[in-house]
Amino acid sequence: MGIPYPIGLLLQVLINRHPEVKWAQRDDKVYVTIQLADAKNVAVNLEPDGVLNFSATAGPDNAPYELKLDLYEKVNVEDSKINIGVRSIFCVVQKSELGWWKKLLRGDAKAPHYLKVDWDKWVDEDDDEVGNDMDLGGMDFSKFGDPAGFGDGMGDGDGMGDDLDESDDEGQEAEKADAAADKEQAPSA
Repeated sequence: MGIPYPIGLLLQVLINRHPEVKWAQRDDKVYVTIQLADAKNVAVNLEPDGVLNFSATAGPDNAPYELKLDLYEKVNVEDSKINIGVRSIFCVVQKSELGWWKKLLRGDAKAPHYLKVDWDKWVDEDDDEVGNDMDLGGMDFSKFGDPAGFGDGMGDGDGMGDDLDESDDEGQEAEKADAAADKEQAPSA
């Protein structure tokens, strides 16, 4: 009489893995970055009442990751955007009403251990000016056909956004090619 499932598989089913999540806000939006490298089968769903659901697989064993965030207030799904990159999933969640949230999640419970403030994107409420968007590192959200992008299970592993992290490398390669061409044209002594 043995256990019908291998212990590793059983543990994988019993333990929900949560990716690290970083967040920052502005008066009109919330930035949520789900840090999960090489995520596959990414699904993100945002509901108007402020519930953000995320699931994906990652790692050599294609471990499942799941996340449900009950955001502090209601959100505007149509104006919210998502970018699925090689190292992370970046969401710009439009608030339904202007104003600073006291915290990211509703309720009185302590924030989960995997949720952290994104100090690289954080701006103090006093310094915030509506319409003064931060530098999003060259992310081009216009490539996404559906501006909402959340309700259609976007992120089916088709590699959208995979080229975003390579932009610095391309610039360096171009500089190297220009330097090599200049060296070839220089008169030799």
